Amino acid sequence: MTTSSATEVFLAVSAELSRETPAHERFQRLLQGLRQVFPCDAAALLQLQESTLIPLAADGLSPDTLGRRFEVDEHPRFSRILLSHEPVRFAADSPLPDPYDGLINAPPEQLHVHDCLGIALHVDERPWGVLTLDALEPGSFDRIDAQELRAFVRLTEASIKISNLIARLQQRVDQSQQMARALLDELGQQSLLGQSRAIQALRSEIDMVAPSELTVLITGETGVGKELVARQLHAASARANAPLIYVNCAALPESLVESELFGHTRGAFSGAAQSRAGRFELAHRGTLFLDEVGELPLAVQAKLLRALQNGEIQRVGSDHPHHVDVRIIAATNRDLQQEVARGLFRADLYHRLSVYPIRVPNLRERGRDVLLLAGHFLEQNRRRLGLRGLRLEPAARELLVQYSWPGNVRELEHLIGRAALKAGASDDARRRVISIGPALLDLGQQPATSDTPISNAATIDASTPASPNLRAATEAFQAQLIEQALLRHSGNRAAAARELGLDRANLSRLLKRLGLTAGDQAAKRSSR
Repeated sequence: MTTSSATEVFLAVSAELSRETPAHERFQRLLQGLRQVFPCDAAALLQLQESTLIPLAADGLSPDTLGRRFEVDEHPRFSRILLSHEPVRFAADSPLPDPYDGLINAPPEQLHVHDCLGIALHVDERPWGVLTLDALEPGSFDRIDAQELRAFVRLTEASIKISNLIARLQQRVDQSQQMARALLDELGQQSLLGQSRAIQALRSEIDMVAPSELTVLITGETGVGKELVARQLHAASARANAPLIYVNCAALPESLVESELFGHTRGAFSGAAQSRAGRFELAHRGTLFLDEVGELPLAVQAKLLRALQNGEIQRVGSDHPHHVDVRIIAATNRDLQQEVARGLFRADLYHRLSVYPIRVPNLRERGRDVLLLAGHFLEQNRRRLGLRGLRLEPAARELLVQYSWPGNVRELEHLIGRAALKAGASDDARRRVISIGPALLDLGQQPATSDTPISNAATIDASTPASPNLRAATEAFQAQLIEQALLRHSGNRAAAARELGLDRANLSRLLKRLGLTAGDQAAKRSSR
C-alpha cells in the first residue's frame, strides 16, 4: 500500500476514536483497517486476563474464534510475543505450534504453511494483550514497513485506552455499583457469550435489575442458561459478597421439601437426629435461587409465600419464627400463568415471584451466537482431550446455525462434547488439527426452515387426536417422548432421564403429572 493510502486508513481509524461506538465494533474496524495497510489474510486482537488470552475481535478467522480462550502456558508462540517488546515473526517452518491452526478461513491444504506476526500491546505501561497477523503466503511480511507497523500499534493502544476511558465514565453513576458492574463486565458477561440483539437485551435487563432488591422470575426453555443468569444477577448485586444458595425444587423429595427450605428441629420427624438450618437461613443476607419453582407442592407454596411476605420462616417442629434477610430469584421452564389457571400454582405466590420477570432467549433466537458458543465448547473439549486443535468445517458451522436447537445451549454443549470425543478417537489425533464435519455432529434431524416445523425432532403418532389447545398438544408430545425413552431403556427411569436431559426426580414428577404409569409398563411393552 502506498504511503498516502496508509495515511488515509490511519486517519479513518483515528476518527473512530471520537465516536460513541461499542468497543467490539471499534476493535473490529481497527482490524479491518489493519488488513488494508498490511498484507495479511487474518488479524486478531486478544486481551490478557491473568494467564488467559481472550479474543475481542477477529477478521479472517473462523467465527467460533471469539468463543475460545487461549491459556498462555499452552501456547509458546503467545508466550514469546508477550515477553518481547518488539514484533515477533514466526516463519512458515517454525516448530512452535500455531494456536490458529484450523481457524484461518482458507482451504485445508494452506492452513499449515503461512507467515505469522505478533505484537505485544501495553496500556499505561502494563501488558494488555496481543495483536496478531497471519498471511497464507510465506514471506508476506518481508515488505512490511516497520515505521507504519509501530504507528498502527500505537493507534491500537490508543483505541484501547479510549475504550477503557469510555467504559469507566459510563460506570461512575454510582460508586457502589461501579465495582459490582466492573466485576460483571470482566467475569460474568464473558460467560454469557453472544453478540446477538437478544443476548444484548438480556444483559441490559440484568444490569438494570441486579442492583435492586426486586424479586426476579427467570423464564425460558430447558437448557437456555437460567442458572447462569441467576448467578449474574447475584454477582452484580449488593449481596455479591454473601452466599448464593441454589435449590433445585424439582429434585427435592416431596416429603422433605419443607425441611430443606426452612430447616427442622431435633426430633421433628423420624431421622431428625439433630436440628438443621434450611436453605433460607443459609442464604441470610444473600440470595436464594429457587430453580424449577413450578414443581413445588401447593402445601409448600403457602409457606413460601409467608416467607416472601414478611421475611419469616419456621423450622419444622418449631413454634418460633426466624427472621431472614433474603433476596429471591426463581426460575421455571413452565408457563406459571397457565399453571395458576389450572390450579397447580398459587396466584398470590406467582405475583410475589414475578415482580421483575426476565425471559432468557432460546438458542434459535440468537442467530450466529451458536458459533461463539460452539467455539467455547470446542476449546474446553480440546483441552480436556489433550488435542492440538479442533475446528468446525464450514458445512458443520452452517448446520449449527440452521438447526432448531430444541435443547438449547445445553444440547449444543453435549453435542460438541460427543463430536470432539469421536473426532479425537484416532491414534494420531493429538498430533494434528481435527476437523469436525456434519457427520460427526449427528444432529438427528433436518435443519429448521420456513417450511420445516421445529417439532420435527420427534413426530407425534398419527393416532394422537387433535388437541384443543397448545398445552394439551405439548403434554401429549412430552408423554410420547418419555414413553419412547423408557422403552429404549427397558423402563430404567435414571437412564431415560439422562437421555432427556432431566433430573430423575423431575422425570418422576412429569410421569405423575402426565398420568403415565411407572417405567414398569414401558419395560413390559419392550419385552413383547
